[in-house]
Amino acid sequence: MTTIFHNPRCSKSRAAVELLRSREIDFELVKYLEAPPSEKQIRDIVKMLGIKPAELVRKGEKLFKELKLGEQELSDKEWIAILASHPSLIERPIVLHEGRAAIGRPLENVVEILDQ
Repeated sequence: MTTIFHNPRCSKSRAAVELLRSREIDFELVKYLEAPPSEKQIRDIVKMLGIKPAELVRKGEKLFKELKLGEQELSDKEWIAILASHPSLIERPIVLHEGRAAIGRPLENVVEILDQ
């Protein structure tokens, strides 16, 4: 099964959805701002991506600055809790496909996991 964590307001996210449709791939669309991933799901996604939780954070978001997250040293567990509580901070789109994951910035990252 293929899943996309999608924000309809994001052009990169919309492009990833169109890519999946153009390839006729069945997928589950998760509007993660409405249905945020759990801490366990975030841990699993980070593991699949092969990154640290802090690398999944949108550091340019207003909320990132408001929470002064750039001024703190946080553990992986703390970052995961923050992402679960504040899904707008999660980088997007994220596509999970056949045991692999990619952040769709750039979209070629998604193409790469689809073509493997």
